[in-house]
Amino acid sequence: MKQEGLRAIDFHVHPPTVEWVDGSMKDYIEPAERYFRSPVVRRTMEGVASEYREMNVAAVLLAWDAEMATGRPRLSNESVAEAVRQFPDVFVGFASVDPRRGPAAIDQLSQAADLGLSGAKFHPSMQGFDPSDEQYWPVFAKCQDLGFPCVFHSGTSGIGARTKGGQGIRIDLSHPLRLDSVAAAFPDLVLIAAHMGYPWHADLLAMAVHKTNVYIDTSGFAPKYIPTEVLREMRGTLQDQIVFGSDYPFIGLERCLTEFASLDLSESVMSKVLVGNAARLLRL
Repeated sequence: MKQEGLRAIDFHVHPPTVEWVDGSMKDYIEPAERYFRSPVVRRTMEGVASEYREMNVAAVLLAWDAEMATGRPRLSNESVAEAVRQFPDVFVGFASVDPRRGPAAIDQLSQAADLGLSGAKFHPSMQGFDPSDEQYWPVFAKCQDLGFPCVFHSGTSGIGARTKGGQGIRIDLSHPLRLDSVAAAFPDLVLIAAHMGYPWHADLLAMAVHKTNVYIDTSGFAPKYIPTEVLREMRGTLQDQIVFGSDYPFIGLERCLTEFASLDLSESVMSKVLVGNAARLLRL
């Protein structure tokens, strides 16, 4: 994949296959649809590739392993790697490993690198782990050794939203401040905190201003709702540490691009957030 000519790089894309929607996300999709006020449409990876190709956008595909905490099956690293193999002009793949698997998680990261995947995705709330707990740090050390940028779900969750007990999902595990000790301990590890850490976005902004290995993705929000504080830092200090993301299929790509284009951002900042910062992290 080449950076030249891309309209955007979407750093946060879930493969909306039947395997993920009706398997990994069984019983979680309906509350998420209500939260995002948008239906999740099941699609093949060929269909997703066509949609992104038509809009001249590259997609970072995220595997999913929350099996230990939820009892739902994984969306495997192998399946994401296969999608990348079939559609290399559109997709970049990120692995999902569960830090609670211990040494097996480290082995899976090595295997993911062999598969040609380019980074890792963690979801503390869904996987049921605290990233600030040092028992899990060998996993992050391995990511640093591999040069894997790591996306972390941060902030609240549309999954489980507005249900009794939030379907057992703990959003405190995804407070962005739980990543601060990780970023301090692993200065060569790029941590991308998803969803702007909302509603704790001020804490995340403080972390990113303090530590240049902390990045922010804008996914999970229609751009017109991006908090004012985030936009202020996007225009200034953090313009090189924010990447565009949709959270597809929960929010449509076309809507995100249209609304993002209407934000009061300079052409230089727009170019960095939509393409340049992500291209640098992905070494395109």
